[in-house]
Amino acid sequence: MDLDRDAAAFLERIARRRTPPMSELPVSEARAMYRRQSRHFGGPTVEMASVADSAAVGPAGPIPLRLYRPQGLDPKQAPALVYLHGGGWVVGDLESHDKVCRQIAARAGIAVVAVDYRLAPEHPAPASAEDAVAALHWIAGEAAALGLDPARLAVGGDSAGGSLAAVAAIAARDSGLTLRGQVLIYPSTDNRLDPDLYPSRRRNAAVPPLTWAMVRYFHARHLPDPRLALDWHASPILVPDAAGLAPALLVGGARDVLHDEGEAYADRLAAAGVPVERKTYPGMVHGFIELGGVIAAAADALDLIADWLRRRL
Repeated sequence: MDLDRDAAAFLERIARRRTPPMSELPVSEARAMYRRQSRHFGGPTVEMASVADSAAVGPAGPIPLRLYRPQGLDPKQAPALVYLHGGGWVVGDLESHDKVCRQIAARAGIAVVAVDYRLAPEHPAPASAEDAVAALHWIAGEAAALGLDPARLAVGGDSAGGSLAAVAAIAARDSGLTLRGQVLIYPSTDNRLDPDLYPSRRRNAAVPPLTWAMVRYFHARHLPDPRLALDWHASPILVPDAAGLAPALLVGGARDVLHDEGEAYADRLAAAGVPVERKTYPGMVHGFIELGGVIAAAADALDLIADWLRRRL
């Protein structure tokens, strides 16, 4: 399958710069590169009625949060999406996904609460999952103080954040916290490092920006003990029982190394009776939702996500 035209043009533009791939960079430089990419290629910064930083109580200290409110939102009982950024559990932060969160908030007409969970290698697994679960439960418990409606909450994220969103949704079900939905954008659902588990791992292994070499770079830092990948907190597809989980929206790209494991997780949810909607963008690469300034399909995906959230919330 050919690459989407916009995605191909973006990858050619990056290749002409002749900068080293992220998998060859120290972590500090990889994080800086990721933030620059968002700033340069993420599209416009949508104005909000308010943007406020705060913190949730976490297992290892405060977890930074950022609450986005678009114009016209109920100041006391707003529906909300708790958003977990991508970046392989190693890169990414509130700044790298600021534009994405603003776009979702504005298009869906809901509040978005971004979560700045702990990153590897300073904090390897299960730190990120612990923070994701703790932040979701704290936000639900403090919803009134935050001006949110605890009965209209969803969780979502992209890539590693999609994995964490799936984990948080499982933990919510197990604790009795009712969610209206989970938005899984090209999620990593199976962190067993076997390239033959899913065909897309071979088929798209050399397709940037998330090559198989990049996957291995992230895994070496996030999962230094590969046995951790056998736990559903790292690989949500391994959860013993998927019944009763929140309705899911899965968004993916056909030229993404993670495509098939995302589809397999959606299949697992559907088989357990969970309502699932999904869309695969032909010829699309990993990470495209963050590239709204150069990839037209990002806007379509954001509209799709917004429409689904409006219906669920």
